[in-house]
Amino acid sequence: MDQLTVEKDIDDARILLLSHRNLYEQEAWRGTCRELEEVIAEVDAVDVMAPRQGKWHHQRKRNAQRIGKYTRIGLNPGAEKLSLKKDYDLLFTVCEKPSELLGIHAIKGWRERSRVSICLMTEFYEHEIPYHKSVMKSLLQFDLVLFTFTKLNAFKSHLGHRVAHMPFGIDTIKFCPCLQRSSRFIDVLSIGGKADKTHQALLRMAKDDGILYVYDTIKDLAVYDIEEHRLQLSNLVKRSRYFIVNPGSIDEPEKIGGQLEFGSRYFEGLAAGAILLGDRPRNNKEFDRIFNWSDAVIHVPYGSGNIREVIYQLDSDLIRQDRISNQNMAEALSKHDWTHRWEFVLNLAGLKPLPKLLERKRRLTDLLQTLRADQLRSHVRVG
Repeated sequence: MDQLTVEKDIDDARILLLSHRNLYEQEAWRGTCRELEEVIAEVDAVDVMAPRQGKWHHQRKRNAQRIGKYTRIGLNPGAEKLSLKKDYDLLFTVCEKPSELLGIHAIKGWRERSRVSICLMTEFYEHEIPYHKSVMKSLLQFDLVLFTFTKLNAFKSHLGHRVAHMPFGIDTIKFCPCLQRSSRFIDVLSIGGKADKTHQALLRMAKDDGILYVYDTIKDLAVYDIEEHRLQLSNLVKRSRYFIVNPGSIDEPEKIGGQLEFGSRYFEGLAAGAILLGDRPRNNKEFDRIFNWSDAVIHVPYGSGNIREVIYQLDSDLIRQDRISNQNMAEALSKHDWTHRWEFVLNLAGLKPLPKLLERKRRLTDLLQTLRADQLRSHVRVG
């Protein structure tokens, strides 16, 4: 296999997708951005470069991170060295941890071979900036740095005009149950960390009222296969009536430094047509702009113990339940597929979408029309 790519190498590729998938651990939370990479490869002309771990990877990674914390020297974190063989209109890479960007130093000539370069950072808090000096220097080489987080003033002071916000998206076709109307036999689904008081209230409902409450019972984030885990998650969410959502890492205050951001959970529940129960990130204008319709998130403050009352109030109004579910799916199909996010990236890069992207958007439109037709027959209005 040609060293340039791991999964795809096409003659007319205009996009170079630099993927870190062969360098990081197989952890459950990484499925969201793996999904983004798959959608990009589906809708565009893409070469995928995914360097593998080189000799002494773990030791070299620790050294690169330690040196990069205190200096602006960027070292290759033990990835195999690769070089580009042709020019690209756009180099795009997703970094889920700031230190992952150090992998760019394994790619010879990437800047010269890319007309435009864009990096998406999905989890980088402002208070972490002083601990990633070499990463911040590396980001200066990109034409644009996108952040899924919304608090960006400190990044703008370091990177200037290069900074913009792009929220998470979702593979709506995978998560939306429009084509296979399965029974929502899971009453409440909770993935990842949970507030103990709320969790105990739901456990009492499971014991006393017989609801099916599905939740994680282990702390280990490792999975056998990220894509398989993502498929299982989509099947669970679209068979759930209620889905617990909260700002990212809200149970780890030392990690977030008081910064409340919204992650992929909100979009997963949205696309699946589940009713979102949880907290809204306060003072987050982007969240308020995106989730701006009635009942987008049914407010259950983090750590609240009154979730039983909230659920039974909703259960008493089936029309409202149907309206919420269908409004959520409609919003996801029309605005929040990864296709919509990639179209945003292409616009920033000055590139036009290819026919494959337009075809996927037509599929989304067809699903939305199917949803609206079903609800007209059921006399439930969809926004």
